[in-house]
Amino acid sequence: MEIKEDLFRPILTTEGRNSGKQHSVMLRAVNYEGKIYFSRHKPDGDWFKNALTNSKVKIEYNNFVFSGKAKLVTDEELSKKISQLKYPGEERAKEKRATIEVTLDSA
Repeated sequence: MEIKEDLFRPILTTEGRNSGKQHSVMLRAVNYEGKIYFSRHKPDGDWFKNALTNSKVKIEYNNFVFSGKAKLVTDEELSKKISQLKYPGEERAKEKRATIEVTLDSA
């Protein structure tokens, strides 16, 4: 099983950076060039901080669970592209965002 949609709403599960407990949240995600991207206006959300502290994450979508490794996107042009794909035709697509890239583990 693979994720075919370019824009979708999965559940992202991270490990709490302080508690060590699983933390799950439904987010809007972008599937672009074989990677999954999540972004925030500011890098202050728990899920965001958790993914940076412990890069092992899970993505649940369509009754499938995918595991992967998260990392911060430092390429501003890539972050801009992800925002345009995440918010097509919306004014907020132009806002600067903090982005995390997830590379899914091979099946």
